[in-house]
Amino acid sequence: MTPQTAQRFIRDNTALLAPPHVSEILLHLADEAHDLWLRTEEELAEIGLPPPFWAFAWAGGQGLARYVLDHPETVRGKRVLDFASGSGLVAIATAKAGAAEVTAADIDPFCETAIKLNAHANGVDVGFVGTDCVDTDAGWDVVLAGDVFYEKPFAERLIPWFSALKSRGATILVGDPGRAYLPKSGFEKLAMYEVPVTRVLEDAEVKKTTVLRFVSTAI
Repeated sequence: MTPQTAQRFIRDNTALLAPPHVSEILLHLADEAHDLWLRTEEELAEIGLPPPFWAFAWAGGQGLARYVLDHPETVRGKRVLDFASGSGLVAIATAKAGAAEVTAADIDPFCETAIKLNAHANGVDVGFVGTDCVDTDAGWDVVLAGDVFYEKPFAERLIPWFSALKSRGATILVGDPGRAYLPKSGFEKLAMYEVPVTRVLEDAEVKKTTVLRFVSTAI
């Protein structure tokens, strides 16, 4: 799918909406009025589209974006990576909070177009990297990661990477709404939010979402 086709698909299947917990930001999101909301993974695969995680504002990202906007000193003047960016919500919040440079990273190629559209809608500049950033280091001052502990093999890759980044001075913040593979130790709780979510996507209408700072390798 070309960037032009992807852009048209996103515009046709989403609306500019403010996530409930981050009203300052508009994103191209799918809702009940859009066909994309109802399509199964099989139907999406037939048209060559991975599951459209970029079309929804997940609880971990909303909590992390809220924290960054409320505590802009966390990112102001710094080089920031928004890892597993999806819609770009956290990256956009980071740019609004005054980061010197923001890079959104996601392996879904559709995210590049979605993030570009969303950044434009909010009047900010966000870079994009479409490769797997785990075990890499481009010298970021801050790494932000929302909703990343949903799968055990992926979670196990993240902790050594976070440790390496922290050991040379980076700050790593995570937004997590109680995903199964968040380590029980190694994190310091910074804030907790009650984030409205959609029951179709989650098992509740509100998710308790915690923003945590990585402090050490979990044991």
